[in-house]
Amino acid sequence: MKFRKKPVVIEAVQWNGNNLEQVSDLALEPSTSEVIRHFGGDDYLYIDTLEGTMRADKGDWIIKGVKGEIYPCKPDIFEATYEPAESAQASNKD
Repeated sequence: MKFRKKPVVIEAVQWNGNNLEQVSDLALEPSTSEVIRHFGGDDYLYIDTLEGTMRADKGDWIIKGVKGEIYPCKPDIFEATYEPAESAQASNKD
């Protein structure tokens, strides 16, 4: 059997090495706990996820899932999986 991923709108921030406050704001909203640990200077940070601690390198996307969970995603996977919500809504109307 084949399955299609349900269309879901998520929040995400791309880690650029200089936007720790923006990444932290995503993770510290009321539905999440403190999960971001910044030890890597501007190059990387660690995120406590449901699957253990994961490293996010500069350029990775930090995603807030449908249940408020936070996790990193490599740019190529992010681009293959997600599109801006405005584009998705427009293509669904066609």
